[in-house]
Amino acid sequence: MNLQPRTPNHGAGRYLATQVQASTPLEQVVLLYDAAVRSLQTARDAMGRQDIRARRDALNRAIAVVGELHRALDMKRGGEIAANLDRLYTYVRRRIMQGAVTRANQPLDDALAVLMPLRDTWRIVAKRMLTGSAA
Repeated sequence: MNLQPRTPNHGAGRYLATQVQASTPLEQVVLLYDAAVRSLQTARDAMGRQDIRARRDALNRAIAVVGELHRALDMKRGGEIAANLDRLYTYVRRRIMQGAVTRANQPLDDALAVLMPLRDTWRIVAKRMLTGSAA
């Protein structure tokens, strides 16, 4: 999983790399969701400012992150949960691309409406696994 930002701020990149390396696999999933949500929110903000470049870059990041989540699925071991996530990630990527093409916020809002509850759920699971209270 490569969460290294593509920005000239190398200090922030090193911090993020350290955070990822020190994280459990579940925490890394949460970091990916955080990155996808943050990128979509950045894209929406950029659209409001009519900053085409920032919007494009944020949408590209969101698509890449959702792609990373999608590639991380283990369809053999994940069963029905992996199959459902596969469909959701496909839907989210389509909505992001539709938002990029139409320059509309609604497809991005639709993607956020899927990603945010998933992120919150993964965050709870990761926290429970860390504290040993997973059921």
